[in-house]
Amino acid sequence: MLAMSDINCIKHLRNNKGLSIRKIEETLGINWRTAKKYADGEQVPQIKNKKKKGMMHEEKWGEIVSDWLFEDQKLKKKLRRTNKAILDELKGLGFQGSYRTLSYFISDWKKNHQDDNDQGFERLEHPPSEAQVDFGIMEAVQDGEYVDVHTLIMSFPNSNGSFAVPMPSENQECFLEGLKQLFNQAGGVPRKVRIDNLTPAIKKTRSRFEEVHLTDEFIQFQSHYGFEVQVCNPRSGHEKGNVENKVGYIRYNFFNKAPVIESLEDLTSKLLNKLTDDRKRLHYEKGVLIEELWEKESKHLLALPEIDYPVFKERQGKVNKYNEVKLDQTLIHVPKASNYSSIYLLLTWDRFKAISPDGEILLEDYRPYMNKRRVIPWSSIIKTWIHKPRSMPYSRYEKYLPARVRDYLLVDNLIIRRERLMELTNLLVTHDMKQINETFYDLIEQSQFGKDQNPYEVNWNQYDSLTPEHQEYVK
Repeated sequence: MLAMSDINCIKHLRNNKGLSIRKIEETLGINWRTAKKYADGEQVPQIKNKKKKGMMHEEKWGEIVSDWLFEDQKLKKKLRRTNKAILDELKGLGFQGSYRTLSYFISDWKKNHQDDNDQGFERLEHPPSEAQVDFGIMEAVQDGEYVDVHTLIMSFPNSNGSFAVPMPSENQECFLEGLKQLFNQAGGVPRKVRIDNLTPAIKKTRSRFEEVHLTDEFIQFQSHYGFEVQVCNPRSGHEKGNVENKVGYIRYNFFNKAPVIESLEDLTSKLLNKLTDDRKRLHYEKGVLIEELWEKESKHLLALPEIDYPVFKERQGKVNKYNEVKLDQTLIHVPKASNYSSIYLLLTWDRFKAISPDGEILLEDYRPYMNKRRVIPWSSIIKTWIHKPRSMPYSRYEKYLPARVRDYLLVDNLIIRRERLMELTNLLVTHDMKQINETFYDLIEQSQFGKDQNPYEVNWNQYDSLTPEHQEYVK
């Protein structure tokens, strides 16, 4: 069949120019019958009935196999014929096709006949004041080292508004404290909260025979705030798809580069400001500002309780002969702990207290995971900068350098910058970046580069005095 532009050209030559069929044949170089068909015939669209082709559809084989598959459906699965067994029987009847041809036909047949249920999804309507909650792991930089941040996110599908709180872990204390802070940020309590099978909240997951069992601590928290809990089925993240998407949205928009933070409280404040500004965009479906939708939805929230809910956990501490107690997979030395038959630990989301049976506080400190860090691989990063010193100011890692080290490296002369990077690489063999920052001027004075190749003859001991007093360094 010719393209519509060619057909239109033939019509034009015949009707408007008055050419004969023979002349159109010679002009366009096409067959006489083709020219006659499109010049004088009517070209109207026709409905095409697509018929499947091939030996399984055009010969008797497809009908035979279909009959066998209908018979096998009534049997237990282990008694049904396999594709190989069906092929062997067909070969005995003179079938010349391949195993693959047969398998494609059987697979297509099963898709059309095996399940009568509708495989499509239903578009859901989310009422106001219904929230979804989930954790997402992000990455930040604190004190020059990587920190894994477990961000608890609460989204409202009706308005697409959301709130987020970074926590150091996903245990029960962090989960309940995170929910408490999220409610405070939202200015109220959602009427329904949908969660997946989080260990801090779920004691036993839903099965075919019984409903889900919540932990006593979570039930007490729920009773205090008055919200209803909806628990997703196991391995069914799509049942809370809004918050799943929101986790990715926050990760790729606010954590695409690990932010430099002073503390989790600092990161909480930054996230709150970013998510507040984010509500000034249009809803992806309703065409209205998310901020306006959230103002309407927030009126449906439950009021916050007047009495503050304290989040803590008490448990017995088992002491070894070295006065050590295991907490968060870490042994902690507790002075005089072996003097007592047992001690108990009072745990909050960020701190702990080791208390004797007499009520004496033996030790109070941050929980071990509050100091959990991962070292930035500075050696490999700086080696890349040595080969490409011009790229250093544009690198995502440049802002993670301590301020005095960064100022020392960022000179305009690329030759000097490369030499200083090489000197820093040598120092990283025996020191980590934190030690280099703390003893920076002493190390520069002792290094060969500091002694013999100081192009500006700078007294590094007096270097900080050149900096304005109000400027803060990231250490």
